[in-house]
Amino acid sequence: MDLLPIVQLKRAAADGRVEARVHAQVESLTRKDTREGKPFYAAVLADAGAKLTLRAWSDGPAFEFCENAKVGAFVEVAGEFTISPGFGLDSKRWTIRELKPDELAELLDGSLDIRGKQAADYAFLDQTVRGLGDPRLAALCGLFLDDFGDRFRRAAAARVNHHARRGGLVEHVAQMMRSAMAIASAYPALNRDLLAAGVLFHDCGKLWENQMPVDGFMMPFDERGELLGHITIGIEVVNTLWRRLQQKPEWAGWLHLDPACEDVRLHLLHLLASHHGELQFGSPVVPKTPEAWALHYVDNLDAKLEMISAGYATSKHLAARVQEKVWPLPGNLVTPLGHFHAAPPAAENGATGA
Repeated sequence: MDLLPIVQLKRAAADGRVEARVHAQVESLTRKDTREGKPFYAAVLADAGAKLTLRAWSDGPAFEFCENAKVGAFVEVAGEFTISPGFGLDSKRWTIRELKPDELAELLDGSLDIRGKQAADYAFLDQTVRGLGDPRLAALCGLFLDDFGDRFRRAAAARVNHHARRGGLVEHVAQMMRSAMAIASAYPALNRDLLAAGVLFHDCGKLWENQMPVDGFMMPFDERGELLGHITIGIEVVNTLWRRLQQKPEWAGWLHLDPACEDVRLHLLHLLASHHGELQFGSPVVPKTPEAWALHYVDNLDAKLEMISAGYATSKHLAARVQEKVWPLPGNLVTPLGHFHAAPPAAENGATGA
């Protein structure tokens, strides 16, 4: 059987039955009973990219393992997988065993594809923000990456909905940065440096709210994240780094720059505070500057496109080109129009002059 990440397994099973192995961490094990009193376990498994829920029936080979397994264990699951109506990815009879040390090390590193993409995304962010024209914002971003780069690379962008995976925050922020830089080119009146710094910092509070541990895929709940939320934490992070910036020897030379240092700080904080766009979605203020509106829409666009992409890979087909909606998107998914490809020139018939 092929060894597949959970994301690839879901995509493969969407096209029919697939035999495969999965390496993952046991996030939860819940013993339940059917209406007829038949016991089973609902096992939630997580790897670097996604989660999977399987049911271990009392007459199946995995039930005894689940009886004795502990949450947090690293396992291999093998079986024949399908997409089950009303349940999603499922396997009727599957086997499970604990991973060997070398298998565990490879799992924690992530697949080559994920590692390569996230490394490239992080390098792009690092190069972009350290090269900003405003030396104050470039230095502020550099301090953040120097101090929190490792946490940043592990954090998820959310618990559910979009980029809810180890390293997902880096992927989300990098794609937002590409969009923001393109928009800044199309609208040159925007403050490009401010917008770029806002993209980097807008979700920096999620380094605490959505942090993944060094040695696993189970996202713990954090008291600071619960009490304050990522917007408030992000504002605190920026202010703390700004105070450190003021201790740098270069600060004295920056006091005469235009715009003024305090204006730069306040406008950056406004981007963090307003990036959810509406008070009902958690922002303490609504966007009030062009850069704040641009950041809000870029953030929302990348989140929605990620949800749609994941939905195409996993949601149930309702018709030939219609799939079931995925929360929180408002409607069913329809297969997108393919890219235009010019037809190849017609082959010549017969010899020249015939």
